[in-house]
Amino acid sequence: MWFLRSVVGKLWATILLLVSCVLFILTILLLKFFETYHVQEAEKELTQLAVRVSEVMQEHRDEALARSIAATLVGNTSKAIIVADKTHYWYLPASSQIRDLPISFVEEDQELRAVITKQKQVKKKTYLPSLQAKEDRYNEWLIVGVPVALNDGKHGAVFVYQSLNAVEDTTQQTKRLIFLAAFIAIVMTTVFAFFLSTRITAPLRKMRQAAFEVARGKFDTKVPILTHDEIGELAMAFNQMGRRLQFNINALNQEKEQLASILSSMADGVITFNRDGEILITNPPAERFLQSWYFEQGNESEAMAALPPQVKEQFARVVKEETRQVAEVTLQGRTWVILMTPLYNQTAVRGAVAMLRDMTEERRLDKLRKDFIANVSHELRTPIAMLQGYSEAIIDDIAATDEEKKEMAKVIYDESLRMGRLVNDLLDLARMEAGHITLNDEDVQLRPYIERVTRKFQGLAKEKQIDLSTEFQSEDLHINMDPDRIEQVLTNLIDNALRHTEENGMVKVVVEQTGEGVSIHVQDSGSGIPEEDLPFVFERFYKADKARTRGRSGTGLGLAIAKNIIEAHKGTIHAHSKLGEGTTFTFTLPLNETKGV
Repeated sequence: MWFLRSVVGKLWATILLLVSCVLFILTILLLKFFETYHVQEAEKELTQLAVRVSEVMQEHRDEALARSIAATLVGNTSKAIIVADKTHYWYLPASSQIRDLPISFVEEDQELRAVITKQKQVKKKTYLPSLQAKEDRYNEWLIVGVPVALNDGKHGAVFVYQSLNAVEDTTQQTKRLIFLAAFIAIVMTTVFAFFLSTRITAPLRKMRQAAFEVARGKFDTKVPILTHDEIGELAMAFNQMGRRLQFNINALNQEKEQLASILSSMADGVITFNRDGEILITNPPAERFLQSWYFEQGNESEAMAALPPQVKEQFARVVKEETRQVAEVTLQGRTWVILMTPLYNQTAVRGAVAMLRDMTEERRLDKLRKDFIANVSHELRTPIAMLQGYSEAIIDDIAATDEEKKEMAKVIYDESLRMGRLVNDLLDLARMEAGHITLNDEDVQLRPYIERVTRKFQGLAKEKQIDLSTEFQSEDLHINMDPDRIEQVLTNLIDNALRHTEENGMVKVVVEQTGEGVSIHVQDSGSGIPEEDLPFVFERFYKADKARTRGRSGTGLGLAIAKNIIEAHKGTIHAHSKLGEGTTFTFTLPLNETKGV
């Protein structure tokens, strides 16, 4: 079956079928020709023989002598009947391998009887019972009848008949010759077909192998050009196709890499959807947006939705209305503006593309612009009001005793110190943001250093019945840093955590070594920070509690100063929080600034 499905098999079968059809038609025509030719020759010979016999019978008065001469003329391959009437007829020759034809057959046959009755020549082919002694089957015979005038004035007939076995023998011999020729033709056809097909299929097999190589991505595969016919032109076209494919693939790869580079370098996020709303392509800003959404859902994979509901509704409107839609989504305290437009496939919408822009900074600046004056006014109003009030009291001699005057003076002194701290913090923050901060780096062992800082707050923690603890996931860590500046950061973070944690709560300082460096987490179980306030906690004068209540020494600049100190160490600081679940502040110092012992 494999051979017949191949090109060689098909070509061989086609040529063989063509030769067979030609030989079959030639056989039929030759057999018909030979049969007709031999019958015509036999008819001519038998007619001439019958005429000569009739002439012999007419010329000789001695009937016995005439029959003897006629018998000699007839020979052994044929036989003659001389009919005078129904009762007088003779078979010539008398002794022969050919049996006598019954006279009744002649009398009953209308065509043969016409020789006697109408005196005309008759030629007839017919099947007779076997007249040969050794045969017992029907054969085809040729009978020729010629009228004859007898000596007594009567009219008779001479019938000469002969078997057509010779014609059949010739036909059989012809068939054998044709079968021999057919066998030779089939052998030669097979050899020719395999030779020709090999010349044809050898380049085709090489092209097939090259096509498989191209399908596997080897577009530089070449097919040798062995001939200059159509197959050679096909090989040239195949090689040109491979070069063109290589050129197009390289162009597509370059375009794909360029598009990927553009997407990766974009500051805005890009998400491409198909018509079913499934995500096809994202870039890093879009991935950060999705990660924020997953974190907000608690990273529960079973119940996790792929997109926020607002984005799904926006996508549904884009597909339905085929117009661009704008939406604003807030995740983890960050504000994203999403511009989604439809993607068309010729005339139908095949999906949508969403542009995500992080508008947190713009919203933050807008909020700071609105709140800065109020925050500064609030921080300065209280000490200024107290200074003014107690000063007026002293000037107006409201204080009756020296003790009251000293108390008022002490209040004025404390508020002036508070204003001094506020001014100093503002100056420190200004110097840090201007890049004038100076770090005194030292090689510090973290475990005793962290434990020393946390011991300062154990008294306050016991007073508020808060569990203050430390946890070291990586032992024997050393780090190059400014210990005083980092202690200022830790003091601010732990103090904030204790201040915003209720009784019987928990505050934990966790130290671990990560791939990015050393991370220090300050976790609390307090009330948490509202989501809308989370992006602004590191801004100066910003307060999450709208009542603006603060401890006795707060200036509203602690987290802003902490952020600048960490950034001066080339680190990062961020916060995660949920209302009612507590807050975690994490700052990380880079790995190239640390070393393990």
